[in-house]
Amino acid sequence: MTIREMLIGGDLALTPSEQRIVQLLLSEYPTSGLGTASRLAKRAAVSDPTVARLVSKLGFASFAEFQAELLAEVEKRVHSPLHMMETKRRPEPSGVVPEYMASVDTALRQSQSLTPLAAYEKAAQIIMEAKGSVTVLGGRFSRHVAGMLGEYLNQMRPNVRGIADLSASAFDTLADTSRKDVVVVFDYRRYQNDVISYARQAAAQDVKIILFTDQWLSPIADVAEVSIVSGLDVASPFDTMAPAIAQAEALVANILAVSGEKPLLRMQRFESVRKENSITLDEPAISE
Repeated sequence: MTIREMLIGGDLALTPSEQRIVQLLLSEYPTSGLGTASRLAKRAAVSDPTVARLVSKLGFASFAEFQAELLAEVEKRVHSPLHMMETKRRPEPSGVVPEYMASVDTALRQSQSLTPLAAYEKAAQIIMEAKGSVTVLGGRFSRHVAGMLGEYLNQMRPNVRGIADLSASAFDTLADTSRKDVVVVFDYRRYQNDVISYARQAAAQDVKIILFTDQWLSPIADVAEVSIVSGLDVASPFDTMAPAIAQAEALVANILAVSGEKPLLRMQRFESVRKENSITLDEPAISE
């Protein structure tokens, strides 16, 4: 469990003074916890012993131990594939595929415990009840998962648009956004500045943000209505997108389960258009 998860978990019995420290830590996470204990106490307008008590409640023997864990967490957030290749044990060639597949399975199972089911229900409600547009975007790799979700959503509701590349013209779309709109964003560690900037600017215009991210949490989590969190560490220098794909598809399944007939009727219209234009193979090929 990350320190952020501890702070937002709601399992701690906190005094009002300790709550002020938690609010400060979360509002400027993780940088607010990287100074001295006295500086943190001063900024939260509490005493030094209050910081020490909070750290103890979190399970750390000292502020130095708390900070060391926070620094380790920050380091994990910015690991590059090259760094992970240098630090991870490399399996024998014959065992690469089985070990990798097993690690993906572990990441999938871990992801089930990182996001409450209520998050999928809330995300489904926000998307299907939006009066305006639903914009879907992501980073270098996750934009492809975003594109898949966008194609699913386009079959279930109108006014869905995908942003494949955050060019200057893509940022121009912010000029037309309003509180009626929704932005669904995928952002995973080595978080992208352009993705973060787009989401924050949209949130500043009261656009609802739905975030797909990892257990270290993109900075976008600070402005998101819903965060759907996945594990992504596998036996490879590259993080896996398999849990993200599964979670996006789980969101689609949830939408279909709770949204009544409207998405089904729209899907039927799509199928009629495709059949009329022979877009898909609807009958088995007959061999001579």
